[in-house]
Amino acid sequence: MAALVNLLSPQLYRFFTSQLGTRTAEDVLPLLQNVWLRIHRVRHTHRPSEPVLPWMYAIARCVRVDSYRRRDRIASREMPVPQDETSNLPPFEVLMAALPESQREVLAMLKVNGLSIEEVARATSSTVGSIKQKAHRAYERLRKLLATAEAARPTSKGAVTRQHA
Repeated sequence: MAALVNLLSPQLYRFFTSQLGTRTAEDVLPLLQNVWLRIHRVRHTHRPSEPVLPWMYAIARCVRVDSYRRRDRIASREMPVPQDETSNLPPFEVLMAALPESQREVLAMLKVNGLSIEEVARATSSTVGSIKQKAHRAYERLRKLLATAEAARPTSKGAVTRQHA
């Protein structure tokens, strides 16, 4: 079990940081600890013939949802995120926060954690088609957000340019 914890904790840590929009250990470590406790309690439910990652991410997803239920959702989502002054584009966390929770979760599992579409479908108890649809809609939303940010970038004279579609 110790080898599994050492091997998979960094992946779970990245999963939680991408989902919570935070990089602080004080927010993520309690969730990580809860995941390992829950995995230990329900280890008998894992089927050896099935891959362990989707099972583990399904448990992590439930822990995250439980943590949302325990704390005030609105306060956690309205925390100000400092703008990176070297870039005119919004930070990754701001872009991810603009997505609906289901799309944000799918995108994080696919791109941040590197799971396949099939693994994400198993971890979220969804169909492959549903995961593809959520990912596509997330990509489209991110494209629109980036296009809006690009159109509103200040020019060299300090004026804001607007492009009308």
